[in-house]
Amino acid sequence: MRRVTFSRNHTVSLSRTCRCFCKYCAFATRQAHIHDPEDVERKLDEAVRRNTKELLVLTGEMPEVNPVVAERLRSWGHDDFTSYVVWACERALERGMLPHTNLGVLSREDLVRLRQVTASQGLMLESVSERLMETVHAGSPSKHPARRMETIDAAGELRIPFTSGILVGIGETESERVASLEAIAASHKRHGHIQEVILQNFVPHPRYYGQEVADIADAASTNRWAASPSTGISSASPAGLPGGGADGVATLGQSGDSAHPEDTPGWACRVTLRDMKRLIGEARRLMPDVGIQVPPNLADWWDELVEAGATDLGGLSSNGDHISPEHPFPSPHQVRKRLAPRGYALSERLCVYPRYLDPDWMEQGVLDVVKLKYWSFIPRRGSGRGQETPPEPRLAPRAVERARDGEPLTEDELTALFAETRPEVIEEMRIAADELRAELAGETATFVVNRNVNFTNVCVVGCAFCGFGQGKRSPDAYEVTEEDFAARIAEAIEFGATEICMQGGIHPDYSLEDYGRWLRLAKEQAPQLHLHAFSPMEVHFMCERSGRSPAQVFDYLLECGLGSTPGTAAEVLDDGVRQRISPNKLPVARWIEIIEASHRAGLRSTSTVMFGHIEEPRELARHMRVIRELQERTGGITEFVPLSFIPFNTLLGRTHGVEEISRAENLKHTAAFRLALGRSITNLQASWVKMGLDAATESLRWGVNDLGGTLMEENISRMAGSQHGVRLEPEQLIDAARAAGRVPAQRTTLYEIVQTYEQEPARQPA
Repeated sequence: MRRVTFSRNHTVSLSRTCRCFCKYCAFATRQAHIHDPEDVERKLDEAVRRNTKELLVLTGEMPEVNPVVAERLRSWGHDDFTSYVVWACERALERGMLPHTNLGVLSREDLVRLRQVTASQGLMLESVSERLMETVHAGSPSKHPARRMETIDAAGELRIPFTSGILVGIGETESERVASLEAIAASHKRHGHIQEVILQNFVPHPRYYGQEVADIADAASTNRWAASPSTGISSASPAGLPGGGADGVATLGQSGDSAHPEDTPGWACRVTLRDMKRLIGEARRLMPDVGIQVPPNLADWWDELVEAGATDLGGLSSNGDHISPEHPFPSPHQVRKRLAPRGYALSERLCVYPRYLDPDWMEQGVLDVVKLKYWSFIPRRGSGRGQETPPEPRLAPRAVERARDGEPLTEDELTALFAETRPEVIEEMRIAADELRAELAGETATFVVNRNVNFTNVCVVGCAFCGFGQGKRSPDAYEVTEEDFAARIAEAIEFGATEICMQGGIHPDYSLEDYGRWLRLAKEQAPQLHLHAFSPMEVHFMCERSGRSPAQVFDYLLECGLGSTPGTAAEVLDDGVRQRISPNKLPVARWIEIIEASHRAGLRSTSTVMFGHIEEPRELARHMRVIRELQERTGGITEFVPLSFIPFNTLLGRTHGVEEISRAENLKHTAAFRLALGRSITNLQASWVKMGLDAATESLRWGVNDLGGTLMEENISRMAGSQHGVRLEPEQLIDAARAAGRVPAQRTTLYEIVQTYEQEPARQPA
């Protein structure tokens, strides 16, 4: 699953009065135009009602050149326009919105003033072509590329997260477009402040004499967002978007019912889809760490540009595009519908990109708003919920040495391991974890031939991390019939499975007997199969529906054929985290109670953690202490399974900015989990469906000794957006173990060896 981002913003055109005379601009006016403070307050309140996170402040450049505007500013207590913008941003911050300003060319002093109250700023370079000063930019001295680069560079020197970009189709040549990107890239190389580069196609506009562009934009946006979700186009919205010709190219700058080639000004130039794709390629080459934004409202081929490498769709403003008001943005829902068939997930971001959510790049007052309102968007180096000081540098190395000997680690020591970033210390963690693995499990890498059966995805819990659970009336909801269930069991037998793993959503109509029915059906058809079934959340639900205790429920399930229990529904065993990601799920104490009840009933269980979302290192430390202490009390856990979070089709990924954990971080955590367990749990499993088979193979060097199961049908990770498949053949797991220098072995659920594959069979000559 590939990820495309957007910002949920609201636009306020504070003033359209402008000192420039750009030929392509229909936003600016020579008249006195500025919203008064009461109007601004009303607009900000409306933005809050629309649930927006970003306030996009658009203005003409230096509107106080108009004496009427200057006099109004003085009457409101402001010496200049920047002072008024600062006031508006302060009002936005008070309401929990993050301001992004685009005021044109600014002095260093003005950039500093705005930095105090903005999360990010922006200025389009547009073009480095000085020729355009005689055509589209005639009469606009601040559009000279040297002036604009001065502002862009000054923003970098001041460490302001910044957005820039180019305007395509205003008379520039292809080489000038690339040169413009090179200029932005050079500034970014010097300062590291460019968070995204916009590739925006020119679209001709009518003039809006006597009209308020904000009203036109808002009306067009309301109309489009109410349109058909599948197309995003209603009968009254601009449906005549650029079309392709026989050569597979289309002309930009022709969208809307009235736009035709003859409407394009003489100074403009034709731009094809191929041209835009080439520019995306150049931007990726020049700035591989920078987001590439394309507007989804100015040409109907934006999804093809995403395929070509564009990573962002900008602000899908709830009140439209004030620069091109007759071309409203599609809604996030409409965009998701269009991206999904191409394998893309749409994820919300803030106006400031994650790597800049740091005191070095943001004023503390602005960062405090992020920490209070949008803490989940802060990268995993810290959620912003606390101000814990970094661990003492020697703590992690000492913890590695103690863990190598199997000693239980303190909460502080475990926190230091999960928070560690130094490559040399992480390598020490890897070596120690690998040594502990070798001591406990030897050189064998095991796997189980099994089949997943997720008998229903109807669920009433509503976890923010889940893409699997659906409401009863959802078009994606399903319930497996007994005939389908029997067919899946038969397929598992034919495949050679020794285990059936059964879990489902929390179906509101299920009773304890419904769960028992699935077990009995499986045992009647295949008594030899081991039934590994029902999470602690499902058992908790059975207790509530039946009025029985966990012990009584397990007695009943044992009679029905239950063989062992998955230790899922654990997520992170810290109630603070659980309240944030799944407030309706069972608390930590209840999860422990149910697992202990299963062990007392003579059942073995697995244990899990879901990491890489909003949790802090200390919260993972607490989770691991719970698991180890539980195992030391009961000895009933067969394995520990780290499950990295898949964000793409989940609420946390879509609207909370949580990104997929990197392979390097995944492996580091894997080593930390092995060290945290010590000698308490022998088996550490890699989830290939979460991290991919390549990374799972590599994890065999990081403390892992088990590659999990063949699964045959994996729905939970798939519906969250995992792209690593739903089934593996035993031969693939055997090859993975051998690739890591291990001896492959098929096992049962309870880790009895079924078959060992000592050496690879000799290949027959071709």
